[in-house]
Order: sequence, then structure tokens, then C-alpha cells
Amino acid sequence: MRRLLASRMVRTNIPMIDVFNTLVESQKIPIFSVSGEPYNQLLAQIAIEAEADVVVFAGMGLVFDDYYFFTDAFEKAGVYSRTVMFANQAIDPIVERLTTPDLALSVAEHFATKEGKKVLVLMTDMTSYADAMKEIGVAMDKIPANRGYMGDLYSQLAKRYEKAADYKGAGSVTILAVTTMPGNDVTHPVPDNTGYITEGQFYLHDGMIDPFGSLSRLKQLVAGKQTREDHPQIMNVMIRFYSDAVSAKQKRTMAFELSNYDHKVLKFEKLFVKHFMQLDVVMSLENALDMAWKIMSECFEPEETLLKQNLIDKFWPKH
Repeated sequence: MRRLLASRMVRTNIPMIDVFNTLVESQKIPIFSVSGEPYNQLLAQIAIEAEADVVVFAGMGLVFDDYYFFTDAFEKAGVYSRTVMFANQAIDPIVERLTTPDLALSVAEHFATKEGKKVLVLMTDMTSYADAMKEIGVAMDKIPANRGYMGDLYSQLAKRYEKAADYKGAGSVTILAVTTMPGNDVTHPVPDNTGYITEGQFYLHDGMIDPFGSLSRLKQLVAGKQTREDHPQIMNVMIRFYSDAVSAKQKRTMAFELSNYDHKVLKFEKLFVKHFMQLDVVMSLENALDMAWKIMSECFEPEETLLKQNLIDKFWPKH
């Protein structure tokens, strides 16, 4: 009865999130990835850049290098004053891993409900958390279910993710959690159950956020409403050009003759990867939208974009 409908954007200054899969206040969303990918670097960048009053970080099963990376990154960026950290390292007792997200989320709820703060909760790695549940469950002679995980895996994950809320007359809790997929298997019980609970996912592979595998189910609540009028159109047309570029690369690989349009989208793809998909790219949503118009103007004629004429008249770069 105290929850409000999600309606406000959480800016991260990461264009692949802000432009294409906008994070919305009170959303719960995982980062799907595999071991070895730079998901911790992405999480740290979000913690540093995100528009939030308080950032609550929960690390589960962290090796010392990762633990040091987070503490060093937060200190160098000067965000310690707004950051609360709960770190369970790999050498710590495994039972402490089960309390880590609960501690973090309880603190987040306190800041949101008692102090009216806009709280962002970052957790890594929920698969490590689920593995701890499995290990302790087996030790307690509980009957395992799918792949050795306990039968209440869904309920245990949902109990934590459902803490995300925008409170009436108070603050909000937004949850972003890394979920590694063993063997890049999205049907693994942890990511599979997570997908039913959360509102989309950011899919990180090859060191970049994949525009095809990523999804924010709440982005339509803010895109074009809280953001610039060209945001929804830019979001769609850029993905269309990138999709055409992927097809053109396949044609080139198979030695098919490329059309003039194919050459244009291949040029677009290089610029898109450089200015949007690289994880070290940091820019505001408005600058990212301006960059999108600039890239399109370098690769295409205005009529090729199929954008509304009033948007072209207003935003197309004047050379």
C-alpha cells in the first residue's frame, strides 16, 4: 500500500544503459555475465556515476583482488561519503554470505523509509549467494532440487529482489545485481529464476553491454516522458542500424557483395562501438543523444533514418 509506480529515471552516465535500457527508480534488474567478464568494473562505474543519495554495496564471495578493486575505486572517486559497504570475501565463513544481502537491503530500507533517501543497492555475485545456500542446504540434509539447488531458490531470491520499491512519502530502493551464468548457460537455475523475478537484464559479454540481450521492461515509463523528446526514436533507430550492421558483417564474412547501404551501416557500427558500447565511455544522456545524431549524420542521409521530420528539423546537425 506504500509502493508507488516506478516513474523516475536513475542516471548512470553509461550510454548503453541510459539511452537504450534506462534504469528506473525502484527497479530490480540483474547484470547477466560470465566469469572473467568485467562486470565488477561496470558495477563500480555505476556506483561512482549513478544519480543516488546513498549507494549500498554488497559483495559475496569476493576474492581479495576484487575487494581491493572496489575499495580503491570508491576511494579514488571520492564517493565513500555516500557509500555503505558489506563485503563477504571468499576466505570468510560461508554462512556470512547468506546474511550479506539481507544486511545491505535492511540498511537500504532504513535510508529510504526513515530518511527519504534515493538508494541504489549493488550486489555481486548472486550466483555465489545461491551456491552458498546450496552448500549449507546439503550440509543440513535438505533434499536438493534442480542441479543440487534447494527447492526454495526462487522464493529466497524473490524475497531479496522484492525489497526494491518507491515508497509513498519517502525515498526509494533500486537494486542492480550481478548474476554470473556458469558456462554462459541462461537456463542455469540462478539466472533462470532471476529472470522471472526481475524487470529485465543487462547482458554483459565480450567486455560490452549487448544491445540485443539487454532489456529494461520499465524504460517506456520514462523515455520521452522524463527525458528528451527524441529519446525513444533514437533508441529504436540506433538499434536498427546496429542490427543491419551485424547482418552486413555476416555477408562480408561469407564473401557476398556488399551494397552501398551495407558499407554505411558498417561505418556506423565502428562509430557506435567506439562511442557507446565501450565500458569506459561516460557521458550524460543528453550528450549521448547528441552523439547519436552526430554519428547518424556522418553515415546516412536524413531520409534514410526514417525518423519523424520534426525531430530531424530540430536535432539533425547543421554542417
